[in-house]
Amino acid sequence: MSSRNAQSPIGLSGSPGMGNRPVRGNIPKVRAKNRSATLKRLWIYLNRQRKGLITVYIFTVLNAIVSLIGPYLLGKIIDRAIIPHDWDMLVRLSLLLLGLYLLGSSVSWVQAYVMTSVSQYTVSELRRDLFSRYQKLPVSFFDTHATGELMSRATNDIDNVSNTLNQSVTQLLNSLITLSGSLIIMLMLNIPLTLVAMLTVPLVLLATRRIAGLSRTYFKNQQQHLGELNGFIEESIGGQKVIKQYRREKTETERFRGISNNLNRAGIKAQIMSGFVGPTMNMISNLDYALIASIGGWMAFHGMATVGIIVSFLNYSKQFGRPIAELADQYNMIQSAIAGAERVFEIMDEASEYSEQRGVLLDDIQGRVVFDNVSFGYTTNSLNLKGVTFEARPGEKIALVGPTGAGKTTIINLLTRFYETNEGTIFIDGHPIHELDKNALRSQIGMVLQDAHVFSGTIRENIRFGRLEATDADVEEAARQASAEGFIARLPHGLDTVLNAEGSNLSHGQRQLLTIARAILANPSILILDEATSSVDTRTEMHIQQGMRALMHGRTSFVIAHRLSTIRDADRILVIQDGQIAEQGSHDQLLSMEGVYYDLYQSQFRQAMQTDVS
Repeated sequence: MSSRNAQSPIGLSGSPGMGNRPVRGNIPKVRAKNRSATLKRLWIYLNRQRKGLITVYIFTVLNAIVSLIGPYLLGKIIDRAIIPHDWDMLVRLSLLLLGLYLLGSSVSWVQAYVMTSVSQYTVSELRRDLFSRYQKLPVSFFDTHATGELMSRATNDIDNVSNTLNQSVTQLLNSLITLSGSLIIMLMLNIPLTLVAMLTVPLVLLATRRIAGLSRTYFKNQQQHLGELNGFIEESIGGQKVIKQYRREKTETERFRGISNNLNRAGIKAQIMSGFVGPTMNMISNLDYALIASIGGWMAFHGMATVGIIVSFLNYSKQFGRPIAELADQYNMIQSAIAGAERVFEIMDEASEYSEQRGVLLDDIQGRVVFDNVSFGYTTNSLNLKGVTFEARPGEKIALVGPTGAGKTTIINLLTRFYETNEGTIFIDGHPIHELDKNALRSQIGMVLQDAHVFSGTIRENIRFGRLEATDADVEEAARQASAEGFIARLPHGLDTVLNAEGSNLSHGQRQLLTIARAILANPSILILDEATSSVDTRTEMHIQQGMRALMHGRTSFVIAHRLSTIRDADRILVIQDGQIAEQGSHDQLLSMEGVYYDLYQSQFRQAMQTDVS
C-alpha cells in the first residue's frame, strides 16, 4: 500500500473527501473459466519468490498497522496535550506521530520495491516459459492462430498479470486489514458514532457497482474501436506504395477520420462515466464526514465523547470508506489478471511437436527419400496430396513444378515434418520419417524459402544462424558461395552491418542471398530450395546457380521452381497437378511427351519471346 494510507492530521490534507482515490473504472470484468486451477498454477510461479512474498506480507501488515495507529494517536494529542495545554506532552506525542508517518512512508517504499521485484521476476519466468512453448508448437498451430492474438498473450495478458501482482494483491490485503482494523477501533472508541459512520456504506457499494458496471461497458466499446483504429493504421502504413500509386491518400484519410471519430465518441463516454467515480465518492465521503462532525460535535457538547475521539473518527471514516470503494475494482482487476493468466496457460497446455521419448537418430543421412502412397490435407474436408509416390536417390536433384496450389510446398512441409501425413509413409534412408528424431532430422535439412526471412542483428549473425559454431571464415566463405559477398562489401560495415526490422534496409533479392548463404553454412545432407532465385536479377541468378551446383553436388536436393529454365539440369522433374504426380522424368523426356510440362514450358517460352520483342 502506498504512503497515502498513512492519513495526515485533520486540517493538513486539504479536503476531507476522497478525490485522490485512483480511478480504475476501465478494468474490464473478465472472468476465468477455471479460477482455482489457474490460481494454483500462478501460485507455483509466485512461490518461487517465497522470501520476497514473506517480506511483502510483513511490510503490508506493518504499513496497515501504522495507518491505523495514526488517527488514534492524533485524538490522544488533542485530548491529552492540546485541550489541557500540556506543551511537553504535545511535543512528545507530535514527534511520535511524525516518526510514525515517516515509518509508514519508509515501509510503503520498501513494500512497493520488493513487490515490484517479485512481480517482475514472476512474469519474467511466465513470459519465458510461454515463449519457450511457442518454439515447441507445430507449424499447424500457428496456421490456426492469428499472430497478433499470440503476441497479445505474451504482452497484454502477462502485463495484466504483472500489474495486478504489483498493485492489487498488496492493496487488497492492506484494504482488508485497514477496513477491519478501522471498524474494530471505531467500535472500541464509540459505538454510536460507528453506527453513524456505517450509514453511508450501502451508498458507497451501490454507487461503485452501478458506475463500475456502466464504465466497463463504455471502456469495452472504446477498446473495440481502438483495435479497429490500430488495425487500420497498420494496414495503411504497410500499404503506402499502393495508396500512393492509386492516389487514395484522401480516401484513406477520410476513412481514418470516420474510425477516429467513432473512437473519440466512445472514449468521451468512457472517460465521463469513469470520471463520475471520484466526485460521487467525494460526495458520499463528505456526507459521512458531515454526519460524524455534526453528531460527534453534539455528543462532545453533551459530554458523550471527547473532541479527540471525534477527530479520530473523522480520520477513520476516510480510512473505512476508501477500502470499501476500492474492493470492487480490485476484485475485477484480479479477475481480469486470472483470465489473462488462464489464456497464457492455455498455450502452455498445447501439445508440443516434440515427444518426450527421442526418436531414431541418423547422424549421417545419405539422402535416399521415398514417398510411399502419401496423402495429406491441411483440413479434414479436402486433400492437398493424393497418393503421391516417388523416390529420390542419394545425390539426386529433384525438381517440383506445377501451378500454384498444386501441392509442391506441401511435399516439402511433410519432408521436414512440419506436418504429419494422413496416409502413407515417408522414408529417409529406409527409416519411416515419423520414427526419426525431429531435431536430428531438421539439422540435416537445409531450406531456402521464397519468403526470405532475416532477423534483427548483423548480417554475420543472420548467416551464422545456419550453424552457430561456425567461424568467421566459414561465414565469409558461405557468403562468397551464395554470391552475396559483392553487395555485402558495398555496405558501410560489411558483414557487421546491422539490419533494420525485417531487413528493410536490404532489397528482397539481397535478403534472399543471405538465406542462401545461411543454408550453405548449415552444410545439410538434404537441400530444399523453394523459389530460391525468384527475386534476383538474371546476372545474380547465374552466379547463384553456379554456387548451387557446387552446393547440391553429392546432396539430395528438392527444388521448387516456376521458371522452368532454372531446373533443366534436374535429374528428375515431378509435375504436380491437383495434389498428384501428373508426370515425371527429365527435361527432355517430359518435352517429348508433350503433356502438362510441355504446355507449361511452351507458355513460358512464348511469354519470354514476347518480353524480348517488347
